[in-house]
Amino acid sequence: MQDVSPPISPLDKHPGLGRSLTIRLLLISFILILLIKIFLAVSLDLYSDEIFYWQASTNPAIAYSDLPFVTALLIGLGSSLDPGNTLAARLLFLIMGSSLPLLVYWISRPLSNQQQALESSLLMLCLPLAGFLGLLAVPDVPLLFFGLLSIGSFERALRLNSFKFWFATGLFVGLGLSTHYRFFLYPAAAILFLLLFKPERRQWKNPRLWASMAIACLGLVPILWFNLSNQLSSASFYFVNRHPWEFQASGLLHVFKQAGLVTPLLYLLFAYTVYRLWLRARQGERGPALILSFSLLNLLVYLVLAPWTDATSTSIHWPLSGYFPLLIFAPWSLRVAYQHIADSWSTKAARIILIITPILGFTGTLIALFGVGSQAFQMPLQQFIGPGVLSNKMAGWKEFSSYTEELIAREFPNEKPLLVSDNYYTLAQIEFAQLSDNALTLDRDKAVRDGRIAQYEIWSKEESGMAAQIGNPVLFITEDSTLSVIDKTEVMERLCHHVGQLMQADVLSLYNGDKKFSYYKADAVIDSSNMQSYQSFPCPYPARGWIDQPSDGDSLSGEFSISGWAFNEDIGVKEVFLLIDGVRYSSMTYGGHRPDVMEAMSVRSDPGRPALGFNYNLDTTQFSNGEFELAIEIVNQKDISLLYGERTIEIAN
Repeated sequence: MQDVSPPISPLDKHPGLGRSLTIRLLLISFILILLIKIFLAVSLDLYSDEIFYWQASTNPAIAYSDLPFVTALLIGLGSSLDPGNTLAARLLFLIMGSSLPLLVYWISRPLSNQQQALESSLLMLCLPLAGFLGLLAVPDVPLLFFGLLSIGSFERALRLNSFKFWFATGLFVGLGLSTHYRFFLYPAAAILFLLLFKPERRQWKNPRLWASMAIACLGLVPILWFNLSNQLSSASFYFVNRHPWEFQASGLLHVFKQAGLVTPLLYLLFAYTVYRLWLRARQGERGPALILSFSLLNLLVYLVLAPWTDATSTSIHWPLSGYFPLLIFAPWSLRVAYQHIADSWSTKAARIILIITPILGFTGTLIALFGVGSQAFQMPLQQFIGPGVLSNKMAGWKEFSSYTEELIAREFPNEKPLLVSDNYYTLAQIEFAQLSDNALTLDRDKAVRDGRIAQYEIWSKEESGMAAQIGNPVLFITEDSTLSVIDKTEVMERLCHHVGQLMQADVLSLYNGDKKFSYYKADAVIDSSNMQSYQSFPCPYPARGWIDQPSDGDSLSGEFSISGWAFNEDIGVKEVFLLIDGVRYSSMTYGGHRPDVMEAMSVRSDPGRPALGFNYNLDTTQFSNGEFELAIEIVNQKDISLLYGERTIEIAN
């Protein structure tokens, strides 16, 4: 199909000049983004999803509780080049993600002209979440890679009826089905196209179509094998447990969230492209009808399901599969839109919109890259934005690994310990850093939410694996910066049922406390059925407490009585300090009778119960008027301290 729209700029009037300029812009943008992605792939630690797929690659299988084999295979092949290297782990994803503009050009070339095919590739780099692809070793990369290959092969198979393209279509669909459940929408779109587009219904009599479908069905084998072998645990997670399946009003904002992520002008361009393709499909044009089928099914499924499904994923990256096909005809629809704007408003307004649309999109791509990449510069950026702002999911793991290695050498000089973590991604990071080949996790929270607990049960790397470790010393690691006090209490209690005497060994605080780990050591794993052995040792639970008064934002004057409660199961509280602006101001009177706290907080084993209250009479006249930060510091009988009750108060005398 050749573009028949009128020229809209000097680039169309002078094809050689336009092609040369577009190629230069495409190369500059491509190289710039590629260099940034390579730099960040080296600098950033593996994300929690990436590290799980790497861990899966070390336990080869055709499918896992999370996904079929393709993602794990790709990250495993990359890691084999240089174990422990983040760039190596991401290498094949980087190559796939960086090749997507070429695939867009390959699909576009027979459906438009060369100039517009080049512009489609350029626009892909201006789609923020698309230009970002390849930086992380996640399944979206091979999903879109095989998705584009299947679309291009299917279009050529329909047009040329060549067996090699029918075979390629089946092969790429099979690989896509072996990548992610979401790939089902690609073959579903192809089937709907063949059912609804009357000129192509004849294909149902084509034996090459059926051969292609038979090849594609091989991609279902990994999914079926895992689910039939594991009580449908994988399918149950993706189609039942992952989603609330209750109406959420926030899902109605799906369109607006997508417009913000795609950039508003590019989102409007995609909407206009859908409209123009619909008109052309009604006139019987196969190319527009085909592209519209793949785009609309992906976009409408996520739009309709947004109020009932996993809001984070549905509203962010899942609809990408619907935007990629629209890139094929986006340059053509942009020309049509330009002409309408020029006729309705002015040529100047049309030119401004024409220029701003890709610039705004490419800026969004750079912002997305720098937003994720900011994690590699925690301390320098904290000087400007302060602590507690940046994510550190992909930062600090190298420091954690080095520190843990030194601690193991210091605390366990004679025998390597069993390493136990409170979450599965810490376990995977331990293995990635080659700190231990004998490690477990007690994760019953995030692993369940992420649909991965079944896999750890299969690997015997969760709590049930403790039974095979009786007699081994233990190093237990908790990532405190991701745990509430209640969560940490629960995980400590689970571990204390499996070990002898447990004591705190060390604390690692990174990025001004934004990422914090606690280390505990135990002399041996014990038989958990022997409860008497367990009960003879105190468990190092974290202290808990609160300030009853003053409340956050209160205005104080004169002499004010500060009161509250604190306890520490199994260990007891030694002292409670009042902190003002982060500095110890005074020791507080501790030991007030608080049976109400015992009942409300289910205090069972604090040695001082029910004397859990504290109070202090603060003379506010000793301070100048103004705002102050108030908190308490609880020191337990093991001399381990925790801060609680941070709040802002105002002194107004």
